[in-house]
Amino acid sequence: MNNTYTDLVRQTFEFPQEGFEIKDNYLYFNGVNLKALIDKYGTPMKITFLPKIGMQIQKAKRMFREAMKRHRYQGNYYYCYCTKSSHFSFIVEETLKHGVHLETSYTYDLEIIRKLYERKKITKDTIIICNGYKTKSYTRAIARLINNGFKNVIPVLDNKAELDDYRKLVRTREPVKIGIRIAAEEEPTFDFYTSRLGIRSKDVLEFYVDKIKGNPKFQLKMIHFFLNKGIKDDIYYWSELNKVLNIYCQLKKICPELDSLNIGGGFPIKHSLAFEYDYEYMVNQIVMNIKKACKRSRVPTPDIYTEFGSYTVGESGAMIYSVLGEKLQNDREIWYMIDSSFITTLPDTWGIGEKFLMLPINKWDSEYQQVNLGGLTCDSHDFYTSEEHINQVFLPKLDNHEPLYVGFFHTGAYQDQLSGYGGIKHCLIPSPKHVVIEYDRNGKLVDWLYAKEQSSKSMLKILGY
Repeated sequence: MNNTYTDLVRQTFEFPQEGFEIKDNYLYFNGVNLKALIDKYGTPMKITFLPKIGMQIQKAKRMFREAMKRHRYQGNYYYCYCTKSSHFSFIVEETLKHGVHLETSYTYDLEIIRKLYERKKITKDTIIICNGYKTKSYTRAIARLINNGFKNVIPVLDNKAELDDYRKLVRTREPVKIGIRIAAEEEPTFDFYTSRLGIRSKDVLEFYVDKIKGNPKFQLKMIHFFLNKGIKDDIYYWSELNKVLNIYCQLKKICPELDSLNIGGGFPIKHSLAFEYDYEYMVNQIVMNIKKACKRSRVPTPDIYTEFGSYTVGESGAMIYSVLGEKLQNDREIWYMIDSSFITTLPDTWGIGEKFLMLPINKWDSEYQQVNLGGLTCDSHDFYTSEEHINQVFLPKLDNHEPLYVGFFHTGAYQDQLSGYGGIKHCLIPSPKHVVIEYDRNGKLVDWLYAKEQSSKSMLKILGY
């Protein structure tokens, strides 16, 4: 019987897969020798593989371009990156190299917009979609951008009162381009029936007629909807999309300026080697449904906007840990203790039970066993005990030759934003070192250290010691 970890993977999945292969018994991630990085920088280590970002963007652009051509769709496609997924400058600037536009969520995002403009990474023609429930500081910052000549800032109204802020603050001669977010119905399993964000669908037409139509200061440009679960091929998604299309078509008949539909909520990314998702089919169905709805209502088809965060940056990220030791806690629970914490480095595993693609870096020719992975904090929930495709974790057995290194992949979205990069973590577990990998001018992969592992001195300073 074959009992090596390599045998386990190849008996369970098609392997190797895009982005993952084995050379000389070590795992390579997008062609990167992870063991060489471990030898150079040590663990725990966060990795960002920048080229993957451009690959994802170009893939989506190609799919929408081909679907629009197939259906003879009259309209443009705009790819927007959600800055909240990862605010790091090298990530946002990497997305901008591929002709994307930006979506913001809070006041401080607009400080990033200002910095990007100063660095000549964007122009005043770049589309900036401003989402979220707006504080007064947020609406003031939006108005400042508009007053300073940013022509394509589109504040998406999250409630009716928000419009009054722009009426008071914006001082341009040209009308302000605005959007309206439709409050979507959540899945039956969600805690609430309707999203807390957006304006109720039954109020939208009346609100437009009463407050926007005929007002020279505003121009309704965009209808926006967002589903928390993302773009998935099920009755719930298609039902919500068709509801929003119906509202768009009704508004378009009385609002000629309306020309854009923002299908917020992104594509899923691979969190398991068993992952299957037909991206091209979904894009084709979205374009076809929009065209059919508009044809049925005899209105022009809108420009299509997408806001992709996790899809853009998720698959560019990885976390690498060392296994410090093995503990047998009873007759059957084997624990591998890692040199960091899941709570502080991958908070989605703790907060919402998210599963990431987990693979060992080495020991692929060793026998495997069922284990539980434990973090360093004193919290009883600092563990990882199941994969997305199975309610277990299997990893190679430990030996005395070299430590076992374990990688969690496609972790590039939201984890730093949720745990807080730097700062103070539970049990004072430090933020790991952060290594960035990119192509140099000669097309060669190079790595560089963006941040060292957080020091005790920096933590004590924050704490006032």
